[in-house]
Amino acid sequence: MVSASKLRRAQDRVINARPFADKMNQVLSELAAQTTDDFHHPLLDKRGDERYLVVLVTADKGLCGAFNANLIKAAQAFVKENPGKQIEWITVGRKGRDFFRRRGNIVAEYIRLTGKGRVEFGEALEVANDIIKRFTEDEAIDKVFLIFAEFKSVLTQRVVTEQLLPISRTTETEETSQAAKRDYIYEQPPAEVFRRLLPRLIDTQIFRALLESIASEQGARMTAMDAASKNAGELISTLTLNMNRVRQAAITREIIEIVSGASAL
Repeated sequence: MVSASKLRRAQDRVINARPFADKMNQVLSELAAQTTDDFHHPLLDKRGDERYLVVLVTADKGLCGAFNANLIKAAQAFVKENPGKQIEWITVGRKGRDFFRRRGNIVAEYIRLTGKGRVEFGEALEVANDIIKRFTEDEAIDKVFLIFAEFKSVLTQRVVTEQLLPISRTTETEETSQAAKRDYIYEQPPAEVFRRLLPRLIDTQIFRALLESIASEQGARMTAMDAASKNAGELISTLTLNMNRVRQAAITREIIEIVSGASAL
């Protein structure tokens, strides 16, 4: 019941955040089409392919079914798919932190962000600023990836692994490609607007990932608790039936013993 109430609020916030994130991508694609090829920004720098920084978003607590296990499996699969790479971790959530504490190199950890069932934009901004600072100041970091659970429904959560940095200037969707051909009038030069919005895109993606993770966690927790309640009810019914059978057998045995004793007398 607690998870159900939290899920409704988290689901509303996710639904409200998705249009903003999608529009942000569209605006950036439009601005990218208006800038020249020699435009430079630290978040667009393409580097090597040796050192990765992975942001893993998990829950702070258990009792949510396979939610944390699926995220950790996805993180392990990412490591196996990239052999020989130097991978560092930023963990959001206690479960991911505890798992990779002895199995990986954790450079930063954020606890109690998603556990309270609500995350503010300022908290997401702190994580995003840390990621941007590490990527821009440490040029040895080649790529930044994000692993989180995307909310589909109460019963379905999809684990997503996507590249966060460097930001790609090319778009792949037909909608954004058509939008890039539109003619907009900007009060400032498109390159300047593009430069200002690039860090904002990372802020939006991190905030959306945290919102998706919270909604997914509450949905998984509600499903897990419902399944646990049903299993407990079935177990109680089975044990009650066995107890009644044993009790009836004992009563029958006692009656047979009394009747046998009376007949002998």
